[in-house]
Amino acid sequence: MFQGRNEAGRQLAAALDAYRGQDCIVFALPRGGVPVAFEVARALSAPLDLIMVRKISAPFQPELALGAVVDGAEPEIVLNEDIVRLLQPTPEFLRQASERELKEIHRRRQVYLCGHAPLSAAGKVAIVVDDGLATGATARAALRALRRQGPKRVVLAVPVGPSDTVEMLRREVDDLVCLSIPEGFGAVGAYYRHFPQVADAEVVALLGTCREMLGRPPAT
Repeated sequence: MFQGRNEAGRQLAAALDAYRGQDCIVFALPRGGVPVAFEVARALSAPLDLIMVRKISAPFQPELALGAVVDGAEPEIVLNEDIVRLLQPTPEFLRQASERELKEIHRRRQVYLCGHAPLSAAGKVAIVVDDGLATGATARAALRALRRQGPKRVVLAVPVGPSDTVEMLRREVDDLVCLSIPEGFGAVGAYYRHFPQVADAEVVALLGTCREMLGRPPAT
């Protein structure tokens, strides 16, 4: 049980100490992953950026992920094939859902980055951080999109996740750090004593603080 996202991030940072001094970029999955990733980036003295990824929810079941979509020149869509086979959503539903989530990604990019260009993972150690895993659809989409940038190494780091998802995602990365893999996994929030929604303003503030710590100039 983690007290909150910041405490989970500090524990995760300690587990990632081997990457201190390497040419790293920490990529958070917004919004919940940002406070966790902030602690990792601060401990490693690494830049912090976002991977804009959104869950594609099942019809009438918003908590159930059909898959996820990541923005970019060629948006990456990753589906949970087992759930898609079970629910059989129409191609039109998937198209509309993907377009809706891409619009939200565009809104968030404008709000969160405050004019800063996204950081490139090319040739870097890319450490992807979230506050936990469930189905792994959003993380898998993010990892596959990140691979297209040509990073030196891809690391996935999370405080908690179920064993089947962790093992599935292990095949997508060069290194995976998960602090807790409980039996009978429930929702991610069940493993935190304090698990509020992360506001847009907090995301902007943490990104700005990290830039200031590293001496990056403000956007013009």
